Order: sequence, then structure tokens, then C-alpha cells
Amino acid sequence: MRRRRPRRSVVPFLLPLVIWAGAAGVLALWWSDTTAVVGPAGWLTGAGRITGLLAGYACAVLLALMARIPLLDHTIGTDRLARQHALGGRCMISLALAHTLLIIWGYSLASHTDVVSQTPTLVLHYPDLLKGTIGFLLFLATGVLSARAARHRMSYETWHYLHFATYLAVFLTFGHQLSNGADFVGNRPAQIAWYTLFLGVAALLGWYRFAVPVRRGLRHHMRVIAVRPEAPGVVSVHLTGEHLDELGGEPGQFLRWRFLAPGLWWTANPYSLSAPAHPHNLRITVKTAGGHSAALAHLTPGTRVWAEGPYGGFTANRRTAPKVLLLAGGVGITPLRTLFETLTGEVTLVYRARRSDDLALRAEIDAIAAHRRATVHYVVDEPACYTSPLTAQGLNTLVPDLPEHDVYLCGPPGMTQAATRALREAGVPARRIHHESFAF
Repeated sequence: MRRRRPRRSVVPFLLPLVIWAGAAGVLALWWSDTTAVVGPAGWLTGAGRITGLLAGYACAVLLALMARIPLLDHTIGTDRLARQHALGGRCMISLALAHTLLIIWGYSLASHTDVVSQTPTLVLHYPDLLKGTIGFLLFLATGVLSARAARHRMSYETWHYLHFATYLAVFLTFGHQLSNGADFVGNRPAQIAWYTLFLGVAALLGWYRFAVPVRRGLRHHMRVIAVRPEAPGVVSVHLTGEHLDELGGEPGQFLRWRFLAPGLWWTANPYSLSAPAHPHNLRITVKTAGGHSAALAHLTPGTRVWAEGPYGGFTANRRTAPKVLLLAGGVGITPLRTLFETLTGEVTLVYRARRSDDLALRAEIDAIAAHRRATVHYVVDEPACYTSPLTAQGLNTLVPDLPEHDVYLCGPPGMTQAATRALREAGVPARRIHHESFAF
């Protein structure tokens, strides 16, 4: 029987429209409050006002994108939201920098002074402009530290907590905009709209990033019951608790786990469920690569755990074809193992690893394959005679009717990039290649 095509959510299409509509509203605010633009000073100052308004609006949008709102997270996907957030962050910093330079230049022309002498006059003598300058410098520092070259030199935990400086930066620049912004001074409707926008975003952040995790931590009483090795450098953490079915985790999704143990309680890291959720038991499987993940191998039974989520759209809802290929690399098997057990229809699993000993959860995978009469291909790099190249020809050899499949792909960045190129060359449409990255 032909599989019915699932209904696509309209959220991924509506979100950009809503964001651009908001930007148009910001431009309309400037237009309605500007009677005339005269001379070079007026043009520069006007451009500075526009870029400042858009930079402030972008701050609210960026915070909303990463507020972990389930409607956005489950329909768009955490990785896509993170990429949009990163791109928007670069645009916001560029707008803020343009705003700063244009305003200083415009004011210097209007007051017949040079740019150098005008800068301290603005910063030190205009209300809240010193705080706005500090906020801008915090944004700039965050942007530099988030650049790829700098990001790869620090741990996920360090990078994550440095981002909290942006909350302070938003607070400082918000006050500057209302105190100095010509579009807000004396304009009560504009002030109310700006307060509504930022207070609404603050409410979303407070609820989904703080209140909900605390409420769930207190309700579910989750704790570690066992830590078991699965492969060299890979362990499974088994957890128990109350009302875990209320978390609503679907196969393929992940949660952010906070282990209340020395050195771990202060951060929440993303790990996928490696088995379908049970009302009283959950399991994650982790490669002990970084400091946080390596510490999980030494957790003791009884350690309390708080879980935030579930997150991600890497679920069966993305499926559009009757046949499915699951393509895993290394510890990327964790979300695909749950999908392998729960997806209906014809499912093929290709699991790549460096050595046969690195194939975690292999006994479970073999049992699932035997139960559902599914095909599993194990591909290892050592010894070389067993290697199957990650190319269009190699994948077509393993899965002859590959273009007729949906493909769920999870693994290290290099592997996923190579696999995506090979799948496209093999004729798999881009809309059927489903991938979710955890490199936030």
C-alpha cells in the first residue's frame, strides 16, 4: 500500500514572512517619524537610525529563535534554527557596527567637528550611551568568539556560557535605544510596541529555558541507575524517573541533560535517546570525547538528572517515501537506532565506523534487524579490505534503488558532508535527505 504523504507544517514557511514583516514595521516606524532628510549629515544620521532600529529588532528575533519554543524546534529543527541564529547574529553585529559609525559620522558633520573628537562627546554626554557602548562591545566580543576559528578552540560549555553575556548586552542597548532613539523619544505607541516585543521574548526565554526545565526536574525525579560500556570510548547512561512519558520524546529527538554531580551540574549538554522512551526508563549513549561526556562514564547510580526537551525535528514526521535508508557514522547511531526500531515499512541501516570494535549497540541492532527482517550493512575502515567508499557508486551498491529512499543521516561533520554529496550524486532529492547536526 502506498504511504500517504505527510502533511507539511506551514511554520518553516511562515517564520521568514513574520520576521520580514516585523522588519518592514521597523522601517515604517522610521518613515513615519521622519519629516525630511537634508544634506549629508541628515542622510548619514538617517541611515544610522535605520541600522540601529534593525539591529535592535534583530536582537529580539535572535533571542526568540533560541528560546527553544517547541513549535519552532520540532517543525524547523534545532540545527536549522541554530544556523539561522548564527547568520542573523552576523547580520545584527554588522548593523550595530554600521549604526555606530554612521551616527558618529553624521553627528560630526552636523556639529562641524571631526569623528575622533565627536566619539567621546556622544559616549560620555548622551544619556545611556555609555551603557549602549558597553553592550555593543559585548556583542562584538561574542561575535568574535563565535567565529569558526575561535569556536573550535574552546569547549561547548565555555562557548555556551559566554553567550549569556548577550543577555546583559541586550539589556544595556535596550535602555540606550529608548533614551536616545529619535523614533522613541516622545513616541508612546512606539515605546509600548518596543517594550511588548522585548518583554514577550523575555517571557518566552524565562518560560522555556528556565521555568520548564526546573518544573520538569522537580516532577520527574530522574536519576542514574547504571552506566554501561558499549564500545571503546562509548557508554550508555541508563536513567529512571517518574512520569517520563510526559516528556513526549519521539525517536530521533534529543534532550539537554544536566547531571547534578560535581563538575557537571552547571551545564546542560545535548544527547540523543538511544532507545525508545519508556514511562519509567530512558537511555542515552555517549562518546566520551570532551570533558563533559568523558565524565559521564564515572557517574554513580543515584545521581540526580534534569532533562530539558525533547528537541529537534529528526523524526518520522520528515519521512516522505515508503523506503528509508538510515546512514550512521560512529556515535551518530544513537538517534538512528531508535528510528530503526520504530519506523514502519522497508528500512535499511548502513552503519560506518573505524573498526568493528567501534560498532556500538551492534547486538541490539542485529536483534532488531532479525525481528523486523531488515537489512543492515556494517562498514568499517580497518582493515582496508572491508572499506566501502562513501561515494554514489558505493552507496548504490549497498542500496540498489537508493533514489527511491528517504535518507536519515547522522554522524561526524566530515562524514555527513561527504555522504550528502554522494547521495545527491546518486540521485536522491535534497528534500529526502534528513540531517540534524549537534554542532551548536
